[in-house]
Formats: sequence, structure tokens, C-alpha cells
Amino acid sequence: MSKIEHLNITVPNIDEAIKFIQIVAPDFKVRKDVKSSSSYRWAHIGNDEYYFALQEPHLDSDPDSPRKTYKNYGVNHIAIVVDDLLKVESDLVKYGYKRSIETPMEKHRNRLYFFDGFGFEWELIEYSSENFSEKFLYE
Repeated sequence: MSKIEHLNITVPNIDEAIKFIQIVAPDFKVRKDVKSSSSYRWAHIGNDEYYFALQEPHLDSDPDSPRKTYKNYGVNHIAIVVDDLLKVESDLVKYGYKRSIETPMEKHRNRLYFFDGFGFEWELIEYSSENFSEKFLYE
């Protein structure tokens, strides 16, 4: 079976990206954080199997203004499964992160959408079933 191992994201501030990820995925730890004098900073944050590869814009780049989800080409949102959606929601609100779209009530999963501080949208999912046909039942 194929699995997504990591996602590489260019972000304006790695420390802020790490802060957000550690709220939604507290088991994710910084695996590597590198800043050489001749290059850009990059970091890997994840668990033993999966991670996010974060990098700052390259030194010779002039990054565009923040993208608009569902309007610009590129990733629309990043989805991550969480253990306790209500706790994650509470922590994100406490730190000032903003909700995105509303989601319908579903029998075997709960979902929330939040924007991180850079405008990336994250879908947070908590499943109430391990059964594949129930987890991915599109109601």
C-alpha cells in the first residue's frame, strides 16, 4: 500500500509553523533543524513514520504575497488525523488561530478546518471508527 511520507512546505517562519503543528500533532517532534550561513533554514517535524519538511524561502527569492486557498494553484489544505479534536480546537482558539469553513455532522468522523498564521488551511479529523468503509463514508 502506498502512503504519503512527508509534505514539503515553504513557510515564512519555521518557528511559527512548528508551534502550530505541535498544537495539532503533539506527538510530532522536531527531527532536524538546519540553518547554514550559505543557505536557507529547513526543519523536519514529525513522528517515527511521517513528517512535514519545512523550509524558509531561498535567500535569492522574493516570495509572493500569501496565497488564497481554493483560488490560487497549489495545495488547498493539509489534513491530519488527531486523537482529541475538541482539545485541539480549544488550544488553537486559545492561541488565536482562526476557523475556516464549517463542516457537516457525520456519523463516523468529525472535522474542523483552521488557518495557521500563514494562511495555510488545515483539515483536522477525528475518526470514531477503524472500519475503512465507515471512516470514508461520504454522507
